[in-house]
Amino acid sequence: MSAPVKSYAAVDLGASSGRVMVGRVGPDSLGLTEAHRFPNRPVRTPEGLRWDILSLYAGVLDGLRTAGQVAGQVDSVGIDSWAVDYGLLDADGALLGNPVHYRDTRTEGVAEKVWATVPADELYARTGLQYAPFNTLYQLAAARESAQLAYAERLLLIPDLLTYWLTGEAGTELTNASTTQLIDPRTRDWAHDVASRLGIDLGLFAPLRRPGDPAGLLRPEVLEETGLTGPVPVTTVGSHDTASAVAAVPATGGERFAYICTGTWSLAGLELDAPVLTEASRAANFTNELGLDGTVRYLRNIMGLWLLQECLRAWGDPELTELLHAAADVPALRSVVDAGDAAFLAPGRMPARIADACRDSGQPVPESPAEITRCILDSLALAHRRAITEAQALADHPVDVVHIVGGGTRNALLCQLTADACGLPVVAGPAEAAALGNVLVQARAGGLVGDRTAMRQLIARTQPLERYEPRGDTAAWRAAQARLTAR
Repeated sequence: MSAPVKSYAAVDLGASSGRVMVGRVGPDSLGLTEAHRFPNRPVRTPEGLRWDILSLYAGVLDGLRTAGQVAGQVDSVGIDSWAVDYGLLDADGALLGNPVHYRDTRTEGVAEKVWATVPADELYARTGLQYAPFNTLYQLAAARESAQLAYAERLLLIPDLLTYWLTGEAGTELTNASTTQLIDPRTRDWAHDVASRLGIDLGLFAPLRRPGDPAGLLRPEVLEETGLTGPVPVTTVGSHDTASAVAAVPATGGERFAYICTGTWSLAGLELDAPVLTEASRAANFTNELGLDGTVRYLRNIMGLWLLQECLRAWGDPELTELLHAAADVPALRSVVDAGDAAFLAPGRMPARIADACRDSGQPVPESPAEITRCILDSLALAHRRAITEAQALADHPVDVVHIVGGGTRNALLCQLTADACGLPVVAGPAEAAALGNVLVQARAGGLVGDRTAMRQLIARTQPLERYEPRGDTAAWRAAQARLTAR
């Protein structure tokens, strides 16, 4: 009798688009097909920047309908998305307004007010999370006097909200909860003392779930609308997309590796068994988020390909392949910017802001799209180098190879520059790491795949990977980093 092959629907939501992928998994096979892709367009209302959550949910339903047509039978559904944002529900379970976008300005100046109650160093020692102005904790502090929060009976992070609409059951997935700055990474439970001192009601959150836990069955109304044949379980996955992506890093057994999850953001760091909560770690702005099987994602957030995405939008979306070929001919490290600078967080005028940053720092000002693109890619590679170098030192955890996963694996120039900057080989792939990690956690929950090592071995055997060896030494990159740090 042939080994079973099952089909899993992975809902993978990014900051600019969402998609539903169908993963077909057998004991030694793994295939992924895109069933449906849909835009994620935030809306600027008089109140601020909001997510169009109803449009996203409609895209999920359309995607599940197509997934059923592609697969014939869907054996499970899992949802991952970006972190920190949430929806509020009233006592009847109705949504109280569209969720606020993390790029909204409402958290400006809020951190300092929080730190007056719980100092920044103490907050880090308790939660292990790097400072980012949009962390859920700061969002809740900013919303303290709002009518919505006053009427709210339940808070659900974005993937948990969509799961609730699909199943009618509420939970809070742990890897995503760890991005709220309200989880203690040592106990893997809520930081009750922090929440209490800041007046945050943890009773708003549904019970914690872990990747692999059951999250309910698709409601009859969902089955009717999607045409799926029930019962169809929803499985809790690493619902923070980075947690799913790190679970799909194709590291071989015993390999000492760093990872970079690339996309709108670059998340560069290490997979550890325990958090690093030192003051030096806080000063370096590293975060301790939770991953699969109790691991810690020790990483730094870098602005990522957002810089290039915004430039492409400003330029009218030129052909990227030609632009990257032209950028490869621009002299290396001519001009670099701090890719983690909050000055680049907001949308709009990105080419001009990059040029201004170079002008203000006394560097040659990139003018053409090719020059600006090279500046961005050199700057990202430099930020990758710095993050991986510092993470090894702070965690006392040396590495021999860097794995790049996510959309940036399609950018060969960025992968090669990262190998050059780090002085380490780079293995690029898979591009669809978040969706693959999502699928494999579902398959593991269904008994079709073994432990985390077996998951990674399956990816390494079945997915296309590209290896980049470093060129030359890292002296020029060290000099560029010193130049940037000195400003």
